[in-house]
Amino acid sequence: MPTLTDSLIVVPLENKVLLPSVVLKINMRGRDAVALTRKHLRFSEQRKPTYIACIPLTGESTAVVEEDAVALKDEGFIKAEDKDRLFAYGCTARIVRVQRSGLGAFTMFVEGISRFMVDDYFTHENALHVKVKYFDEELEENETSDEMIRFKALVREFLAKMKDLNMPENLIGQLTKLIDSVSPPVLADLLVSVIETSFDEKLTMLATISLKERVEKASEWMTRQLHVLKISEQVHSSVEGKLTKKQREFYLRQQLEAIKKELGETEGGSGAKEEDELDQLGAKIEEAELPEEASTVAQRELKRLKKLQPASSEYAVARNYLELLADLPWSKKTDDVLDIAQAKQKLEDDHFGLDHVKKRIIEYLSVIKIKGDLKAPIICFVGPPGVGKTSLGKSIASSLGREFHRISLGGVRDEAEMRGHRRTYVGAMPGLIIQGLRKCKVNNPLFLLDEIDKLVQSSHYGDPSAALLEVLDPEQNNSFSDHYLNVPFDLSNVLFIATANSLDTIPEPLLDRMELISLNGYTFEEKLYIAKAHLLPKQLVAHGLVKGQVCMKDEVFLKVAENYTRESGVRSLERTIASVVRAKCVQLADLREQDKEEEYDPNVSLEAIEEILGMAYYEKEIAERDPVPGVVTGLAYSGSGNGGILFVEATKMPGDGNLELTGSLGNVIQESAKLALSWVKSHAFALQLTTSPTGKMIEHDDIHIHFPAGSISKDGPSAGVTLVSAIVSLYSGYHVPPTTAMTGEISLRGQVLPVGGIKEKVVSAHRAGIRKIILPYRNRKDVEQDVPEKVKEDIQFVYAKNIWDVLEAALVMNETDKWITPRVYESHL
Repeated sequence: MPTLTDSLIVVPLENKVLLPSVVLKINMRGRDAVALTRKHLRFSEQRKPTYIACIPLTGESTAVVEEDAVALKDEGFIKAEDKDRLFAYGCTARIVRVQRSGLGAFTMFVEGISRFMVDDYFTHENALHVKVKYFDEELEENETSDEMIRFKALVREFLAKMKDLNMPENLIGQLTKLIDSVSPPVLADLLVSVIETSFDEKLTMLATISLKERVEKASEWMTRQLHVLKISEQVHSSVEGKLTKKQREFYLRQQLEAIKKELGETEGGSGAKEEDELDQLGAKIEEAELPEEASTVAQRELKRLKKLQPASSEYAVARNYLELLADLPWSKKTDDVLDIAQAKQKLEDDHFGLDHVKKRIIEYLSVIKIKGDLKAPIICFVGPPGVGKTSLGKSIASSLGREFHRISLGGVRDEAEMRGHRRTYVGAMPGLIIQGLRKCKVNNPLFLLDEIDKLVQSSHYGDPSAALLEVLDPEQNNSFSDHYLNVPFDLSNVLFIATANSLDTIPEPLLDRMELISLNGYTFEEKLYIAKAHLLPKQLVAHGLVKGQVCMKDEVFLKVAENYTRESGVRSLERTIASVVRAKCVQLADLREQDKEEEYDPNVSLEAIEEILGMAYYEKEIAERDPVPGVVTGLAYSGSGNGGILFVEATKMPGDGNLELTGSLGNVIQESAKLALSWVKSHAFALQLTTSPTGKMIEHDDIHIHFPAGSISKDGPSAGVTLVSAIVSLYSGYHVPPTTAMTGEISLRGQVLPVGGIKEKVVSAHRAGIRKIILPYRNRKDVEQDVPEKVKEDIQFVYAKNIWDVLEAALVMNETDKWITPRVYESHL
């Protein structure tokens, strides 16, 4: 044992008291803990014990004290200013074992040796040390009296009661052996650490010098603990005899929860918590203000849910269903923003052109403002990709102040994705409509049904397009029923906007329920404005540049649009502009690395475009065409909303009057070719085509008609006038100028019938450099209504009622010698 002159390093104890003969676990970390551990290891090698002074801490601390550990700081175990918190008494301890418990953290097991009184503190090697005063604790003769005998008897009674209560047997066995082998004062210190005593009582025990007083205090506290154990045993026995099986289970469950709570192992899945959550769910259902029918179903399901066990599968299904009912916006809606001027400005800022679309939206808003309420229309935007159908829906939602939700219908093949699954199926869930409403949290959002023409129809999973009939019918969707929800939900407040590239694949019943608004392709002038106002600023932000760091003039934009993209929309144009911006980013980055940023030129020239993007992808188709008899330019329309020009080439050879058609042609266009040949043969005399340069009759020639780009399928009746003009040009020697194009269907009598896709065809012809277009007379209204004014100014339009008007406007011998209408023509008028 250390002598009175020994100095010991101070290890303060937070909320703990170490008594002699007691083993205590202490957690320590920091620089001093490492030093103490090294000292212990060094002494262990020399077979020397390592002693420390364990002193309890009292009062408020100015240092951060770790739970269940000493006051730990890297500069020492305790701050110098906190030494006044140290108790006046302590216990010398011997380090028994040290184990690492983390980075710089150690767990020490110490055994109490002897109590002492603090004499003085001093600092040595940056650690607080203490000089101590020990006491003589030898047992006197008069202290081996009856009091000590009664104390040992009390200890035996206490241990017997612990055994009756199924306390740990190893602890009881060790204490039983110590009764006769150690002195009563030492036994008193051990038992005070075992029984329930407060921190203050343990401090009192540490500060008690008299052996007799320590034994008396230990006897007093053990007697108190013994009474508590007896009363607990009596109450437990009395209550246990009266409990039924269910009460016993409840009691045991409550005890288990209490034990878990003390151990910190609670998982939040108790029955009481489940009941609280169900009460909260019921309150949430009340707040949702469900309609009468839905409220009745919800209350019935809630009562059923309370009777189910949480572990059952039906419990999860019922709870998910009730949570859906509570989350749906039965009565929540947003107020429409009815500022017409602001809505106009918003639409103008977001989109260039599209006047007829903006006009329809403004009409809708105006009626709402006048009437106060209006059944939402079902609008379908039809047009080629990239013309702004989806972004237009976002702008409408923003101008109305409504929530926006997009539902992509491309490739949807299961009817249940629209109307939901029955709850009897595993993993059942509501349809896309109800899920969207749950996400929006209001019952009047704007739903964009994107790519409605891409729905899979009539598969073995059902017909999802048929499931949309109820959704998109303003007369029926006020009571839409989802299979999972199984109660009606009012969709009449939802504004549905659908988008499609083509109407061909949309079923007629579904098409009948929607108001169609066509969005046609952009002209070069419109693309120029869009690129300058929207695309270039957007790409500058996306690439971390600011306004002015990339500058493109109008002719540069037009060159990119004409020679590097060929589309109705602006997606390819945006990607191409992004390529130009990236190239300028490379230039700017290189100059910054060389500290020559002032040499950077933000302007993009026409020559730089070819360096950045390479050679032009597209040239104007008519640029390489020479006027040749038998070659005529027609106009075509693709199903994706794009227009284009189409060349028809005809040649003849001696034969038996057969017609050969090539170029991946469909049935309709083949019939148009046969019809054109029949009309030319029947009017060959009037057309002065009865003989060819070789002198043979037209009936004895084989005619071969070819449509270039043979890998692309072609069909439709609009090439009728083009085919007639090609055959007549072939036999007459007159040609059709490359800058003249035509479209129209012909009848057997020579009438020119109207065709569709006029705006797309005209705009594509304008892109290709066509300056004269021959159209059916009945398509005149389409030109006046849909074709942009800039295109009208650049193109001469000729409207033909019959094929004679077409031939007269199209065929020329040279620039001054035009087709001379035969005299016989008068008889055909």
